[in-house]
Amino acid sequence: MSRTVVLRAGPLSTRFPLRPAVVRLVLLVTVVALAAYALTLGRAAITVPDVLAVLSGEETGTTRTVVLQWRLPRIVAAALFGAALGVSGAVFQSLTRNPLGSPDIIGFNSGAFTGVVAALLLGATGYAALTAGALLGGIATAALVYALAWRRGLNGFRFVIVGIAAGAFLASLNTWFSVRADVDIALRAAVWGAGTLALADWTTLAVTAGLLAAVAIALPLAQRRLTHLELGDATAASLGVPVERTKALLVLLGVLTTAVVTASAGPIAFVALAAPHIARRLTGRGESADLASAALVGSLLLLGSDMLAQHALDGVVLPVGAVTVSIGGAYLVWLLVVESRRA
Repeated sequence: MSRTVVLRAGPLSTRFPLRPAVVRLVLLVTVVALAAYALTLGRAAITVPDVLAVLSGEETGTTRTVVLQWRLPRIVAAALFGAALGVSGAVFQSLTRNPLGSPDIIGFNSGAFTGVVAALLLGATGYAALTAGALLGGIATAALVYALAWRRGLNGFRFVIVGIAAGAFLASLNTWFSVRADVDIALRAAVWGAGTLALADWTTLAVTAGLLAAVAIALPLAQRRLTHLELGDATAASLGVPVERTKALLVLLGVLTTAVVTASAGPIAFVALAAPHIARRLTGRGESADLASAALVGSLLLLGSDMLAQHALDGVVLPVGAVTVSIGGAYLVWLLVVESRRA
């Protein structure tokens, strides 16, 4: 199989990399198939034909309620949030040129969660207020880390180190808030802090999808700018890219993406770390960022993790964050071993 296809239209031609396109198609089909299978799992026995009947409008009874109101929102949330985390991780790993450059490692998840906890302490109860708190917390953390890491430009290694320190401080602050808060607020914060998709519903998803759609509009431009930055700051500048302003905007894009997910489901760890690595290995792109593939891998990881969280232990439903931490911890150890051997 040729790695590159050349498409021609008269005097115009373009090179089309075939392997990434095939990988994305396979990932998309796998995500859809896994989502369809997830709809059949649960105490209520539902088959694939039942699901198809519901989606086509032929089924209007209890099965329709179970599929459309109970199971489908959570599955859509897993796919959507996983894609968002995958994109965010790819952006930060490309910007920092560091395999550990992920929003959950460098503290932005903790910052967004701090914003949610602060909103709860101020008496917020609605989704809009919690989303605003997460966005403000994430952006404030990013601004602080960016300022502390700035030395005549953004240095990726310094950015990661400062972010890890900021994340550790904010995690401690979140724990202190939970200890000092009223029991009801502490319980709500604990639910968010574990990372869960149990609260997903169509109203929340509509708002989240709208916010993420606005971010998605910028992804083609972000992919192009990331490709330029990967050539080096000097080369990117020679191509007309405003390097530091572009980095700041990409940081904002990644923070907004992860903050929206945190507001809806809490700080879900390690999906943003693992998805870009897996995507690069599958597509053969080496160290280059591939936002579309990272998004699909993120969807697959979070959807699979949530299925394990709900059905791996009979009669026990775990927070999806507990599953991603367990899987991600093993992946992180493997990644550190691989990177140490390269050094």
